[in-house]
Amino acid sequence: MKILVTGAAGFIGFNLSRRLLERGNNVVGLDNLNDYYDVNLKLDRLKQLERREGFRSVRMDLEERDAIAKLFSGERFDVVVNLAAQAGVRYSLENPYAYIESNIVGFVNILEGCRHNNVKHLVYASSSSVYGANTKMPFSVHHNVDHPVSLYAATKKANELMAHTYSSLYNIPTTGLRFFTVYGPWGRPDMALFLFTKAMLEDRPIDVFNHGKMRRDFTYIDDIVEGVVRVIDKIPESDSNWNGNSPDSATSYAPYKLYNIGNNNPVELMRFIEVLEDCLGMKAKKNMMSIQPGDVPATYADVDDLIKDVGFKPETSIEDGVKRFVEWYREYYHV
Repeated sequence: MKILVTGAAGFIGFNLSRRLLERGNNVVGLDNLNDYYDVNLKLDRLKQLERREGFRSVRMDLEERDAIAKLFSGERFDVVVNLAAQAGVRYSLENPYAYIESNIVGFVNILEGCRHNNVKHLVYASSSSVYGANTKMPFSVHHNVDHPVSLYAATKKANELMAHTYSSLYNIPTTGLRFFTVYGPWGRPDMALFLFTKAMLEDRPIDVFNHGKMRRDFTYIDDIVEGVVRVIDKIPESDSNWNGNSPDSATSYAPYKLYNIGNNNPVELMRFIEVLEDCLGMKAKKNMMSIQPGDVPATYADVDDLIKDVGFKPETSIEDGVKRFVEWYREYYHV
């Protein structure tokens, strides 16, 4: 099976590509290596992949319509996993156009590539941020998500709608995955765990938003990857029970599906910091701050559909996950 993984130098894309190669898939890894965060970290991830048989790296922007079309027609992918996107909630307040170009224009280029080249399954990253102003917990893929609170979230919701359109019009099987606060080795430097670890080891205070009252469904990277791999092999079919009088947003008359991938166990930010303090053997200096625009106070994933359809539930504890991250961080940065 030949699989295109976009964002292959990114946190999830790198770990997913490794796993797909281990199980014998051929992987074409696309990335534009943008400088949203440390490019050297992305290059080091890519170097690991390029040592493995069955991997080929392509440097390209999703917005390059002609180049993406040529890539699809030349490679004839069986499956596409679209993880490339402009990430980050807060950055979307500073640079909104980057999100439209990568997450909207780029995604339609992926959809067109799938449409014209007989791709058997498109799996794409959505985000827990689509739940926005929702407060009913746990968040379910069957809930309405029409009130995003950041442009990043709005682009991810738009991706789900765009995918449904292509599933409906062209019978392309598409599966959207709403990831919940992913963390672990090789993680993103703009995420809380990375920022906290770096600051603490440099004896600097950490910024604790919403005065520590945030709750997040922290999900370990290996659990995310296991969920994605299982979903890749579960090609969605039309739901014969779907009814337009009471439409279910997670399924369709078209071959379309949505899943949450989260730990199903929200943790208060202060507890997360305590675990990190234990792993580092030091106390954090805390700069308590108000909640930031675009942030939501809590996330909590309902993963019943994931369990039912692919037999998997993320279960790595933050104690184990944070410990593994700290071990990787110390080794990678020689701290």
